[in-house]
Amino acid sequence: MSKTIYRFLFGTFAVSFLFAPGQSRAASAPLPKSSIEMLKHLKLPTSILSDVDKELEVPKEWVEKARKEGKVRFQSTPSTPEETKWLLGPFKERYPFIDSEYAGTSQEGRTVRTLVSYRAGRVLSDVLASVGGYIHAYREARALESLRDIPNLKNVPEVAKDPEGFYVGMNVHYWCVAYNTKLVKKEELPKKWEDFLANPRWRGGNLALGNRPQLWALNLWKTKGEKWTKDYMTRLITEVKPQIRKEGLNALVDLVAAGEFHAFFPALDARAQQKVEMGAPVGFTCPEPAPVAPEDLMILRGAANPYAAKMLVNWLLSKEGQIAYYAAKFYVPVHKDLQRRELVLFPDDILGKQISYRDPNLERDVNPQLIDFWNNLVMRGGQAR
Repeated sequence: MSKTIYRFLFGTFAVSFLFAPGQSRAASAPLPKSSIEMLKHLKLPTSILSDVDKELEVPKEWVEKARKEGKVRFQSTPSTPEETKWLLGPFKERYPFIDSEYAGTSQEGRTVRTLVSYRAGRVLSDVLASVGGYIHAYREARALESLRDIPNLKNVPEVAKDPEGFYVGMNVHYWCVAYNTKLVKKEELPKKWEDFLANPRWRGGNLALGNRPQLWALNLWKTKGEKWTKDYMTRLITEVKPQIRKEGLNALVDLVAAGEFHAFFPALDARAQQKVEMGAPVGFTCPEPAPVAPEDLMILRGAANPYAAKMLVNWLLSKEGQIAYYAAKFYVPVHKDLQRRELVLFPDDILGKQISYRDPNLERDVNPQLIDFWNNLVMRGGQAR
């Protein structure tokens, strides 16, 4: 049954949760200066964090042991020093006794290298994020700690967390279409994926595809089925004949802004917004069903600082942590109480549309077949550039 974004992803998800014995209740306190600064930057009222003290209540034992550990290592996507300041500023103010280290590493670094090191007995990080399709490899290596005792896990919709509690989505990514606003009119934008096949304006090399079909086609496979998706991919490559680009997806946003092509997919909403902030002629839209994926967050088993890691994960899932991530990197909150227009990128082109949510099991079971099918299509009908 078709569901809109608010009903399917951001509806009310009732999750019962019992706090551990001996839990401490933080007294109401002023917001950290960095939190006030980020709210002002985003033009959000301070009342949005009125209950954050309650969200940050954790067992007293966690605080005492985290204080003794004195450190937490967080490995995620590459970030500038300014982004890291926005992201971890409030956490550092709230927990000055925890030295928080952020390592922004490449996809290979935070997936393959970290996993290989773990198997060799070296745990490179306490908290790890954004491993995508490698989640099951980490599960099979028994490398993940249970998150079931994290208080703010209750704020995350069921579709965005592991039923067994080993990872959780900490924000939401839309993998849709970026376009050049000087070259594409609003009325030409595709409302459904089939519009790329029907509208001749996307032919002649005007459309480009990044070589990452798993970011959009897997979602269509889930919603439309195998036959529809394979037929669509075949027609897209053989009839529309888009440019098949070898560049990374971030580079493709720069190229669409420069007019190298009129539009491309899959594009990340956050990256498109970054270009908009720089004044580039970039727009973003999602044909239906819109491919959506959470950015995964986990604690590595055997982490050197397990209690500081728990406190960091709990904070990242709080309203304060979610807004800090949005301020730093334009990553849309997954928190069920933060689904408001001000915290959704390109709301006119996203809100209210049918979505297709990433299924990690489908990623494990279908992705190899999908990649083989895609590669054969590209070799026969498209030419990589």
